[in-house]
Amino acid sequence: MNTPLITKTIQAFQNYFGQEPEKVILSPGRINIIGEHIDYNDGYVLPAAIDKIICFAFEKSNSKTSRIIALDLEEEFTVDFSDKIELSDTVWTNYIRGVVNQLQLNGFQFEGMNCVFSSNIPVGSGLSSSAALECGFIKGVKELFQLDIKPIDIALMGQKAEHWVGINCGIMDQFASVLGLENKVIKIDCKTLEYEYHNADFGDYSLILLDSNVKHSLVTSAYNKRRKDCEDGIALVKKNFPEVKSFRDCTENQLLALKDELGQEVYTRCHFVINEIARVAKACEALDNGNIEALGQLLFETHHGLSVEYEVSCEELDFLVDFAKNESAIIGSRLMGGGFGGCTINLVKKGHEEKIKDTIKKLYYDKFQIELKNYDVKIGNGTTLYTL
Repeated sequence: MNTPLITKTIQAFQNYFGQEPEKVILSPGRINIIGEHIDYNDGYVLPAAIDKIICFAFEKSNSKTSRIIALDLEEEFTVDFSDKIELSDTVWTNYIRGVVNQLQLNGFQFEGMNCVFSSNIPVGSGLSSSAALECGFIKGVKELFQLDIKPIDIALMGQKAEHWVGINCGIMDQFASVLGLENKVIKIDCKTLEYEYHNADFGDYSLILLDSNVKHSLVTSAYNKRRKDCEDGIALVKKNFPEVKSFRDCTENQLLALKDELGQEVYTRCHFVINEIARVAKACEALDNGNIEALGQLLFETHHGLSVEYEVSCEELDFLVDFAKNESAIIGSRLMGGGFGGCTINLVKKGHEEKIKDTIKKLYYDKFQIELKNYDVKIGNGTTLYTL
């Protein structure tokens, strides 16, 4: 499905620079199957790279000057990366400035380059197009100038570049974009960065994302409040049960014993975290055993927790998941990402995809007067060098 995008990017490069690129890089977006809001609570996440990508075409410019062209935006910038790197008012350029800054801070030597890039990752849909941009660009510089950079370091530099831009993200997005494998999910330990692959054969089911096309403004303030609730909660648990080092060691009974002291709100936040950590382990087991129906049930349970206990859902997302619960062809659904908008991830029986998409699109518009978007996704490889 990415061949037209690759062809278009290479053709555009030839039009701009009069010759074929030296290197072509494909860098994917990502989904997270399960493990939501527990990356900052010493939990585990279960992301995967997807078959929606940014395609980059590179050549050395044989000078200090670099010319970077964003084909889809019809914008470009020219820069001397040997100068001090500073933030720009043109936001998309900052992700590239950020990774160049990281490469420089880590002592890597390189010169100017020409680059054209284009994408089929829907922007603003929670599929981590920013991580794909960061990691794909680092990979391109690595290949172009034959730099010795390990995949994990591409991910870590991508994350730090995003922090430099001003977005305090965890490691999951970049990790999945770089280290993803076709038909595999990655279980990442957010505390140690240890990881393992599990099979992602969904059998008779397709993965479909339904994009609510809304983004409520509570995101940042609510995120900070949830984070503080969990920090306060685990601190109290540790004080009363010294053997507990993090949420992954905490039991429901220990939490229950402190319910009055914690207060209802902090208790329910922590209760969600403990159960979500357990659900990630159950999801890996379900995938290993090919029990996709069990995985689907876990998705529904996670959504219930995110909606009722962690309270990061919204009317539109709950509407989509309620529809899924009442639709026999959908065996699992939940909000994906930070919440208050964005996508739901759905496991849909093969052969029923178009009917489901048509039905929910109409119902959603009737209810909210908002156009519902949908994306079919398959699990693909991480950031790779494309063979010309």
